[in-house]
Amino acid sequence: MERKQHIAIFTTASLPWMTGTAVNPLFRAAYLANGGERKVTLVIPWLSLKDQELVYTSKVTFDSPSVHETYVRQWLEERTGFESRFNICFYPGKFDKEKRSILAVGDITDVIPDEEADIAVLEEPEHLTWYHHGRRWKTKFRLVIGVVHTNYLEYVKREKNGQLQAFLLKHINSWVVHIYCHKVIRLSAATQNLPRSVICNVHGVNPRFLETGKRKQEQQENGNVAFSKGAYYIGKMVWSKGYRELLQLLTKHQNQLNGLQVDLYGSGEDSHEVQEAATKLKLTVNVYPGRDHADPSFHEYKVFINPSVSDVLCTTTAEALAMGKIAICANHPSNDFFKQFPNCWMYEDGDGFVRVTTKALTDEPAPLTDDQRYELSWEAATERFVKAAELNHLLTVKSEASSTPRFMSMSLRVPDLRSKVEDAGAFVHYTVSGIEATRRAFGAIPGSLQPDEEQCKELGLALANGKHNSRK
Repeated sequence: MERKQHIAIFTTASLPWMTGTAVNPLFRAAYLANGGERKVTLVIPWLSLKDQELVYTSKVTFDSPSVHETYVRQWLEERTGFESRFNICFYPGKFDKEKRSILAVGDITDVIPDEEADIAVLEEPEHLTWYHHGRRWKTKFRLVIGVVHTNYLEYVKREKNGQLQAFLLKHINSWVVHIYCHKVIRLSAATQNLPRSVICNVHGVNPRFLETGKRKQEQQENGNVAFSKGAYYIGKMVWSKGYRELLQLLTKHQNQLNGLQVDLYGSGEDSHEVQEAATKLKLTVNVYPGRDHADPSFHEYKVFINPSVSDVLCTTTAEALAMGKIAICANHPSNDFFKQFPNCWMYEDGDGFVRVTTKALTDEPAPLTDDQRYELSWEAATERFVKAAELNHLLTVKSEASSTPRFMSMSLRVPDLRSKVEDAGAFVHYTVSGIEATRRAFGAIPGSLQPDEEQCKELGLALANGKHNSRK
């Protein structure tokens, strides 16, 4: 019996942290595995309790990986309506308070056995490889695909010495992605141009949002009022997520937008400052704690306003469109995918923002066609991913040199000058990433070269002087 192609999806976050790199790879794993043609493993970070308490603001914590896995599967299956058919594995991670990110600890390629190391999907490839020290991804896996989620350059530009940091980070990102990935999928042109990359939106929306949109469209078609509320925005409440741009627009044009009410939903380290700034406006701007966008309290809003220019591809914009709302967005590369939908209204400047916002509050959303609704779905997103990653081609191209079914590796070509340069770069990165002082100088979490005793115990790993003697 022929062995199924195995896809291991590594990501940088997990539920109950409601961030894009927790949610989107989870749905990708579910829909890639749903047809049964492929074996899929989702590899997510395991945090010790003290880090869970910092990250999982919903106050949900887990005593063991198995309890965490049960929570993830239950959440997913309630939304997809079908049983998840993929495996879940954990790698040791630590939470970096300064970066507000989870970083991998040790050589996380060890999670996948060598005999199953066909394809690796690195969700946020730069993030997963900045401090990687261990087996080279391209050596371990026959094909490595990176999916770029985050516009890190835009975020660091907003920090002290931001331009210099962005310059350095741009080159580091290009270097590690070139070393470790055969192919890169950028969700939009808002990300930096990376080696061997294509632009393709490979994300969809939770089926719940499409169901809500269908119900709202039926209400409209029956002559009923589908939306009883005006405008809102939802997102992590940090200035870089569009709140600064939105409040600046409202401040500058509050006389022209007289009577407008905007409700903001989000939780984050800038919540207090956002609330303070909102109270200074003549307009009514209400600030509420964050909640799931699928919550029924959002169903009655007609207009979603998202002025963010730091996103790569805003999931909440897609969700709002799926629910049949009008989405007001900046004309920015991160929003190019949404231009095909009649309810996505874009603006170029402040006057344009006033014009489309005023019109949206009085007009009704256009009904979505079946094709438009399908484009937003995870079924369509999975088709786009398979095509962009050329997975169907890999299913038919196998190595004839082995008696065991294996899949063609892009790394098995005759060595040339470029591959020698790449190998040299990989050796340098391996060496530098193995020095604690250098790691810390570049922002790694202290002691993250190997899992500590607590993580080894929780995940059933051997201590660093055993199994974790990494190989390049």
